[in-house]
Amino acid sequence: MGPTPTVTILVPGALRPYCAGAAEFSVSARTVRAALEDLERSQSALYRNVCDETGTLRRHLNVFVNSDNVRDLDGVDTPLAPGDVVTILPAVSGG
Repeated sequence: MGPTPTVTILVPGALRPYCAGAAEFSVSARTVRAALEDLERSQSALYRNVCDETGTLRRHLNVFVNSDNVRDLDGVDTPLAPGDVVTILPAVSGG
């Protein structure tokens, strides 16, 4: 299986108060789910604002691996490769 890839998680400004102002984290994870589980252990306040009590991504957030929305891939089971960037973005809507 090889070593677990190290990836970067980018945190938007609106969520930074929940992680002591950090703009990014490096984690070792094979999937988006594993990266989120790492956040649950290390940044629980941030995790609670990204996932609901069932562990499901909150509807008002989009999560991208590089430039692809995980909803268009394998969801939280999307595999990660070394150097991937996972970006959490609030959904934008309006009229």
